[in-house]
Amino acid sequence: MKTSNENLKISFYLKKNIVRNGVCPVMGRIAIGQDKVQFSCKLEANPELWDTRAGRVNGKSHHAREVNREIDKINVAINAKYKEIVAIRGNATVEEVKNAFQGIISSQEMLLSIFREHNDEYKKRIGVTTARSTWQNYDFSFKHLEQFIQEKYNVSDVAIRQLDYSFIENFAYFLRIDCKLNANTSLHKLWCLRKMVKIAIGRGIISRDPFSGYSPERPKTSPKYIPKNDLNKLMTKTLEKPSLRVTRDMFVFSCYTGLAYIDMYNLTNQQIVKNKDGSLWLNITRQKTGSDAVIPILDEALNIVEKYKGTASGDKVFPMRSKCLINTHLKEIARICNVERNLTFHMARHTFATEICLTQGVPIETVSRMLGHKDLIVTQVYAIVTHSKIEEDMIALSKKINGKYTLVS
Repeated sequence: MKTSNENLKISFYLKKNIVRNGVCPVMGRIAIGQDKVQFSCKLEANPELWDTRAGRVNGKSHHAREVNREIDKINVAINAKYKEIVAIRGNATVEEVKNAFQGIISSQEMLLSIFREHNDEYKKRIGVTTARSTWQNYDFSFKHLEQFIQEKYNVSDVAIRQLDYSFIENFAYFLRIDCKLNANTSLHKLWCLRKMVKIAIGRGIISRDPFSGYSPERPKTSPKYIPKNDLNKLMTKTLEKPSLRVTRDMFVFSCYTGLAYIDMYNLTNQQIVKNKDGSLWLNITRQKTGSDAVIPILDEALNIVEKYKGTASGDKVFPMRSKCLINTHLKEIARICNVERNLTFHMARHTFATEICLTQGVPIETVSRMLGHKDLIVTQVYAIVTHSKIEEDMIALSKKINGKYTLVS
């Protein structure tokens, strides 16, 4: 019996040189173009009843019906595996089809299996070396990828060896068009997929990178920071409510240290260390990334530390409220101070990088170390050149070149 699915051909024959108890092993052959591969069907048939042209057993005996039923199942299974591979990659080799049909590809080499294993391991590190929000991002990415594979290819998982450029493009299209995610969110989902690819490369499962040559749509990022005029309004305004004063002070401390909310929440007196010259520094390990960050405590931040000494429980430095409550308070503070910005606590970290450091001439490499970034590219997102910085630099340039160049009349 022969069937075809585009270039695929499947045939069945007897291995007549082996005869045991009057029956021969039934073999299968998969052909794609000129390439062929054989496999054992783990069936036996009487050579006298075998129809060579049809690839089946003649007759209606129980044995004939049983063998033919199994042949049909094998035929259907091979066609299905072939379709799965072609749907993902656009082509398939005979070895890939055979391996997929026989289940040689282990679960450890399947994309979603690797992703699931990664997420399970990552979840165990919540509160130790990573934040719950980071794990949730991976979890959401997994669910989007799972939905994509099911809807696009109608399978529950794919072998990571089958990933190629078109798979990446199709997933990106699915995120942007079908899921209607913005460019930044879609890029993050692709980054999570890329990490799974790197894991597979590291384990030796694959040697090529399906992301090679792929250039994703990169959104224009616009870091949100507080200009010094608005920051000054927040710092000098008298706030009647004690709760708002606490929130304002926590926000300002972050503006002058760059600490993220969770790192401020966990900040202890043990993490404030004295340098040889007597200056105080923050020496922390960021919860989100596990990277070290060393930050000198400027006078504005030191005043806040002194103000709240002894007000927090245990060895903690500050009596931090929940992030949700702080962000709610910041909206009210912005209204009171006539600051026309949608204030969030994370904007303080941007303000430290842009307004306090980069605008004042602190090298970006130094800022990156203080922020606890593992990659300078991440810090470059904060590298906004403000209008006042341009004006200041051009005035300085004007003084340097004044009188040095003369245009001939």
